Amino acid sequence: MYPIVRLLKDAALASRQPRLGPLETHVSRHHCWPWDLDIWLELNNGRTLTLYDLGRTMLTLRTGLAGVLKREGWAVAVAGASVRYRRRIKAMERFEMKSRAIGWDDRFIYVEQGMWKANGECANHALLRTVVTDKNGIVPPERVIKAWGQDIQSPDLPDWVKAWIAAEDQRPWPPMEDAAPAQKSDVRLASAS
Repeated sequence: MYPIVRLLKDAALASRQPRLGPLETHVSRHHCWPWDLDIWLELNNGRTLTLYDLGRTMLTLRTGLAGVLKREGWAVAVAGASVRYRRRIKAMERFEMKSRAIGWDDRFIYVEQGMWKANGECANHALLRTVVTDKNGIVPPERVIKAWGQDIQSPDLPDWVKAWIAAEDQRPWPPMEDAAPAQKSDVRLASAS
């Protein structure tokens, strides 16, 4: 279930915080509540992605991009993500989440997010490529920046981000045929053995 109460709370907090520039970092603080847990009593990896979604939403509010999206009738979607998990966040533990745009190319806006434990350790880190869309498809970031009233160029993306982009560009889509679901006869044969 989507955390609507958290969304409303975070939106209320973000509305009272200072406006951010397009490349500045939104910081939010959270607890790992019982409904965020997996069976090992730690932050569920799916909930991690949902919390990252909240962080990006607050980032769009604080930078003023949300108003541009509303005015233009645009939406934002995630077009790809890579998450690295390194430390567990346990039940009731406090953590800080940081969200920022790190640059863009001719189609995607790249966002970096991380969750940090109270002891300063990074628990997990995500790189996402997001896309602004309208009824016709992808809205180029250059057009988004112009509608936003910003006069900025993308910073040079870090080498690790460029390497991820290159790897994603080599990934087949749609997936290969041999990765398609098994036929019913294959399923019966597999379950019989």
